[in-house]
Amino acid sequence: MFIDEASLLVKGGDGGHGCVSFRREKYVPRGGPDGGDGGDGGSVSLLADPAIDTLYELTFRHQFAAGSGRPGQGKNKTGASGEDLVVRVPVGTLVFDAATGLLLRDLDKPGESVCVATGGRGGRGNKHFSSPTNRAPRQAEQGQAGQERKLRLELKLLADVGLVGLPNAGKSTLITRVSNARPKIANYPFTTRYPCLGIADVGGYRRLVVADIPGLIEGAHDGHGLGIEFLRHIERTRVILHVLDAAGVDGTPPIEAYHVLRKELSLYPCAAAADSGLKSEIRNPKSAIASLAERPHIVAANKIDLPEGRATLDELRSALPVEVIPISAATGEGLPALLAALSRMVDALPAKELG
Repeated sequence: MFIDEASLLVKGGDGGHGCVSFRREKYVPRGGPDGGDGGDGGSVSLLADPAIDTLYELTFRHQFAAGSGRPGQGKNKTGASGEDLVVRVPVGTLVFDAATGLLLRDLDKPGESVCVATGGRGGRGNKHFSSPTNRAPRQAEQGQAGQERKLRLELKLLADVGLVGLPNAGKSTLITRVSNARPKIANYPFTTRYPCLGIADVGGYRRLVVADIPGLIEGAHDGHGLGIEFLRHIERTRVILHVLDAAGVDGTPPIEAYHVLRKELSLYPCAAAADSGLKSEIRNPKSAIASLAERPHIVAANKIDLPEGRATLDELRSALPVEVIPISAATGEGLPALLAALSRMVDALPAKELG
């Protein structure tokens, strides 16, 4: 199951207490204090692991605590430090402090990590409190408590191309044609309920990561249909592919469908900020790129295997301000040309241009 949000309670390990002890050996009078220090508590870190693609595992366990330090012992023995705890999350996870809403780290690179709860320092043993006027100190420090914090995790998929379209435009069929992804496909709206990633081979050892998100309808920014909840996953896509039903099987003319999609993309940042209750610059500073509608995009006119779809191509090309590539996701017609065009667009962009 695809899960893209999770809440965690993390706690660093407590530091071990310092020890009060005195050297006791035969023939060694007044041996003096020899209480050792307590060990430091372990820390909790989040690690971006490319082998994980969902926050699903974190829905079963909400609390993570690192090991606590052991207390010090006599003979100046320092207690063992607590073990650090590493929690693995998908690449593309945003880590927020749940209390303040501040973004702690955007784990957008494989192997990147962030310490989210530091361990407490171990207390000092009584050997540290010895002085010429206090040769037998009987005090030691208590170990410090580890840091405790509530986190909110939000996953945004990393992809080269994001598929956007009305329900039943053929996005799921398209991603199954160009990759090994197998989302649910059926002849009724909103069969895609969760984002789906696929890898398309465009030849010459070149691959494109493609993200399919649930279908949008007019008013999605106000919560209609499945709303805009999943649009966060195309904030990180470099190119947006609008998949239009050129045959108008669902009753919506393709030109009208295009403008509906553009409107919903342009309204997404404001709606997302209102939905989160956070300032946009706090929610995700990188997505201050004003609007998803400003992202480079291209149009795939799908279902040209139907006579009605092929008949609208000239009208689409003259009415829309971007390149229109005719395809049939059902038969595979036009898909090589589409992948080549997408590859050219992605290659023409700077190395980093993610939201």
